[in-house]
Amino acid sequence: MRRNAGSGTGAGTDVHAEVDVDVVVIGAGQAGLSSAYHLARAGIDHVVLDHAPRPGGAWQYRWPSLTYGKVHGMHALPGMELTGADPLRPSSEVVGEYFAAYEDRFGLRVRRPVDVSAVREGDGGRLRAQTSAGAWSARALINATGTWDRPFWPRYPGQETFRGRQLHTAHYPGPQEFAGARVIVVGGGTSAVQHLLEIAEVAERTTWVTRRPPVFRDGDFGEAEGRAAVALVDERVRRGLPPQSVVSVTGLPLNEAVRAGLASGVLNRLPVFDRITATGAVWADGSRVDADAIVWATGFRAAVDHLAPLRLREPGGGIRVEGTRAVRDERIHLVGYGPSASTVGANRAGGAAVREIRRLLTREPAPAPAPTP
Repeated sequence: MRRNAGSGTGAGTDVHAEVDVDVVVIGAGQAGLSSAYHLARAGIDHVVLDHAPRPGGAWQYRWPSLTYGKVHGMHALPGMELTGADPLRPSSEVVGEYFAAYEDRFGLRVRRPVDVSAVREGDGGRLRAQTSAGAWSARALINATGTWDRPFWPRYPGQETFRGRQLHTAHYPGPQEFAGARVIVVGGGTSAVQHLLEIAEVAERTTWVTRRPPVFRDGDFGEAEGRAAVALVDERVRRGLPPQSVVSVTGLPLNEAVRAGLASGVLNRLPVFDRITATGAVWADGSRVDADAIVWATGFRAAVDHLAPLRLREPGGGIRVEGTRAVRDERIHLVGYGPSASTVGANRAGGAAVREIRRLLTREPAPAPAPTP
C-alpha cells in the first residue's frame, strides 16, 4: 500500500510518512542522474533523493577559481551534451546549470534537500530508507553519494597545536585568502597541484608535501590506458578493499601549467613531515618550514555510512562489488564507487545497474514451501 511522503523538494513533508517505490536513488550528481535517466527510460518506478540544496552534485561546492576550462575529464550525461560553456566561468556555475537543465529536460523530479540517515532491512524483503523527509520502502537501491561529504584528514603529531589556519580541499575558498601567507599544501593529486599553482601567485611562499613522489603523465591518455587504470581500481573493489580514485592511478597530466610550475620550483615536492608545531612543520632530519596555513588536499572517502545497517563492508574495509552490485546484497548497487567514480564511468555504470535491477524486479519470486503433512 502506498503512503504519501510528500512531493516537490522534500521540505515540509511529514517525517513519519512512507512511500513504496521500486527503486530509491540516493544522490543527484553525475552517477545519480545517469541512473535516474536509465530508470526513467526503462519505465521503473523510482525516486531520487539528494541532500544538496540545488542541482549540481558536488560541483556546486567547488571553489570559484576552478573554472570550467580547468576541469579535468568532465563527461556529458547520457542523452544531452554540455555545449557552448564558457571556459572562464566557474565550473560550479556551468555544471550546476547543466545538471538543472538535464533534470528539467528528462523530467527527473529530484527531491531536495533530503538527508538519508540510514538504509535498513524493511518488511517483505524490501529496503527502508530513513530520511529527513520520511521513509521510502524499495525493492532495490542505487547509492550514488560519491565522496565529497567525507573529506579525509590525516593525523600527525602536534597537529592540534598549530596556530595557523588548517582547511581541506572541501572548504578551499580560492587563492585570494592566502595573499602574503606562507602555505603548506599536503597531497599528491590534481587538486593539490591546482591549489599550489594559483596560491603561489599571491602567497609569500608555498611548500608542497606528499607521502609518495608524484608521478607525472606525459603524452596522450587513450582508451587502452583508461581501461588499465580502471582495472586497477576495480581489482581493489573486488577484493573488498576501500577504493582508490581512478585519477590516483593515472598520474598527473603534464600540461603547460604544470610544466611551468615545475620549471619555477612551485611544484618541487618535499616528503611528508614528521610532526606539526605551533608555527609550521618539522621533518625527521630536523629541517623545518614555518607556515601560516596548511591546506590538506588529501582526498575523500566514499560516503556510505548510511548503508552501515546492511553490513555490506568486508574485513578489508570496503564494500565488495561485482560491476555495480554489492556482493553481500544484490538489491544494492553502488554507482560512482570505485571503478565507476569518473564521470564517464558513472554514465556507463548507471545503465549497467539499471539493467541488473530490471532483471531483479522481473524475476519470478521463489515458490512458497509446501506445507508439512
